[in-house]
Amino acid sequence: MRKIIWEKQSKEERQRLLQRPTAQTNRDTEGIVKAILDDVRREGDVALRRYTQKFDKYDPTPILIAEKQIDEAEQKIDPSLRQAIKSAYANLMIFHKRQGYQPFAVETLPGLKCERIVRSIPKVGLYIPGGTAPLLSTTLMLGVPSQLAGNGLCVLCTPCNAQGEINPAILFAAKICGIRLIARVGGAQAIAAMAFGTESVPAVDKIFGPGNVYVTQAKILAAKEPNGPAMDMPAGPSEVLVIVDASTPACFAAADLLAQAEHDTRSQVVLIAESETQIDAIRDEVSRQLELLPRKAIAQEAIKNSLAIVAASKEQAIEISNAYAPEHLILCFEGAEAYLNLVQNAGSVFCGLYTPESFGDYASGTNHVLPTEGYARAYAGLTVEAFQKTITVQQASKPGFDALTKTVVTMAEAEGLDGHARAVKIRKER
Repeated sequence: MRKIIWEKQSKEERQRLLQRPTAQTNRDTEGIVKAILDDVRREGDVALRRYTQKFDKYDPTPILIAEKQIDEAEQKIDPSLRQAIKSAYANLMIFHKRQGYQPFAVETLPGLKCERIVRSIPKVGLYIPGGTAPLLSTTLMLGVPSQLAGNGLCVLCTPCNAQGEINPAILFAAKICGIRLIARVGGAQAIAAMAFGTESVPAVDKIFGPGNVYVTQAKILAAKEPNGPAMDMPAGPSEVLVIVDASTPACFAAADLLAQAEHDTRSQVVLIAESETQIDAIRDEVSRQLELLPRKAIAQEAIKNSLAIVAASKEQAIEISNAYAPEHLILCFEGAEAYLNLVQNAGSVFCGLYTPESFGDYASGTNHVLPTEGYARAYAGLTVEAFQKTITVQQASKPGFDALTKTVVTMAEAEGLDGHARAVKIRKER
């Protein structure tokens, strides 16, 4: 991890240091992803099979998982894992049930009622990354809010192993979330299938789920298409920023950094401390714990993109964090809750010494699908509301119409939009 003394950096250098290492990669992938989207739109399942064979080395025939396989998956996983999935599902349900748009109606003038009605998005697509780890937890994170929103159609896409098999834990998690339409395809081609529809995979109205730079780019490009699906948020390689002080055990901070580094070689982890001595102790601990990780090669590569920053104070540390806008922010020190009011930009915050980021990744109840690459400045993490939409309604009685007529006609004529004014006047004349 590269050590940086923040006070010694110029404004320009500070901005450069906080740039994600994936920025150039994102630009480079656009042409590749566009070709995949075009092929899937034109060829359907044929292109899905071709790209899956090319990138994932298996033939996804049939593309959809049989419902019998979904039902049988429960018996293929260890009972302790089955119980853990059920416990995580219960906690997610408790937290997410408090979410969701609420309808309301108000009378803005006597006889003029305005209201908001709520509808679930009719058709949604869920993307579950595969690659080097079967993300059964992401299945719950997407499935629970969709289940609560009551989407009419929910299709899930996820890559398989070389034998064309989906991890049974993913299938079980999907089952308890009520998902029955599962396609064993991944990558940009899966996003294309859900965006445009194929013989096997229906087109959807909105696509959810994290993924690598190709998946993220595919969601962005698909959303630009005429009648293309909306996307939840830009969610690329995972990242974490950890702020520590003298109360933080070095082993805690190192473990939190490595927990994210093991996700992806493009992941980035950032450490901020108030002294070089702390930085050095934690870097040494990272090196020690790295040797114990089965995914050492992935984490080691991610650590190359990582920073260890010496800040003058906790306030400055959080200022740096707000500029970086991390997906995960860990305030790993005693009394951390006193600093929450300073946090402006973060996908999810983990407060105190005994709240590892792993809690949010799996089973605390909050959602782990979060904005990355600085998008936490404007985007929130995934909620039930993301699976819903609101429609506004207005209804005027005769007294309500009379009360608003003069206001609307005056404003319409001031804008030179006589047609708008006439739509009111013609009713008044009658």
